Amino acid sequence: FITHHPKLAFATASWSDMAIRSPASPLLLAACLLLALSGRLRAEPCIAVYWGQNGNEGSLRDACATGYYKYVLVAFLNQFGGGQTPQMNLAGHCDPNSGGCTFLSSDIISCQQDYNVKVMLSLGGGIGSYRLVSEEDASEVAAYINNSFLGGSSPNRPLGDAVLDGVDFDIEGGSKDHWDDLARFLNAYSTPEQKVYLSAAPQCPIPDYYLQTAIDTGLFDYLWVQFYNNYCQYSPSNVGTFVQVWNQWTSTNVSKVFLGLPASPQAAGSGYVAPDDLINNVLPLIKGSEKYGGIMLWSRYYDVLNNYSAQVKDYVCPNDLSFTSTMRIEPLVKV
Repeated sequence: FITHHPKLAFATASWSDMAIRSPASPLLLAACLLLALSGRLRAEPCIAVYWGQNGNEGSLRDACATGYYKYVLVAFLNQFGGGQTPQMNLAGHCDPNSGGCTFLSSDIISCQQDYNVKVMLSLGGGIGSYRLVSEEDASEVAAYINNSFLGGSSPNRPLGDAVLDGVDFDIEGGSKDHWDDLARFLNAYSTPEQKVYLSAAPQCPIPDYYLQTAIDTGLFDYLWVQFYNNYCQYSPSNVGTFVQVWNQWTSTNVSKVFLGLPASPQAAGSGYVAPDDLINNVLPLIKGSEKYGGIMLWSRYYDVLNNYSAQVKDYVCPNDLSFTSTMRIEPLVKV
């Protein structure tokens, strides 16, 4: 991506001049390169958001175009398993069960290609009828998801032909059995060309009643842990418990852990953290973790209402960027 960054291209021209004029140019070049790359990487968003549960939240493409989000979770596939016909609910946006949402395919592709956003299908939610009754049931649900939303094929793809980047588990009801099986079957659909990313949104009390066995498989790339509506949510009087539970989650076998928050006071019963409080008091407690990945917001609708992402987006990315911190900079000019 370096050659397509106009500011970096300008800097490169300047470095060439420096290399000729100054014997100290290799050190200067290395420092400038680190600064430039760090700035470029920090421009990448570190926020996940749920989209799909309010028709007044704007389009999927518009959400991605804000530049606020790295992950958009399309919610929800909320009926499946146990022999049920799978059903998807996108609230006031469209009816995916009658073929009314295939137009979203172009939005999904735009999110992925134009804005570098991962778009994932979210399973479950607070309202629905979903459960897995056996390992075979999990296999059948995984096959349905692959054929309908991922890299497989089906004449009835609710969101059109676009291939989603992965599957999110927001399991808040039904049975706690066989979610680990579903994770394994979905992971098996990954190919060298098309990885199936897996994420989960457990409640902050650990172990999570529904998802802990699945999380313990080590197959999940991202956890957006819901630190709201629970005893472990942040408040000025609850810092010790909050940090203790956060540290437990970052000790699990996952790649990245995100702090899940309501995007406005109306989005949850409790646990809202005002932007200034997040920036000044909460993020310093958690950003030191190697597994800290950013924040998750419920939901795009409430984010639009409260303008939350716009206020925090420049602060939520991890402090330690592994790409720059592990890079070896070799002198490009010998003097």
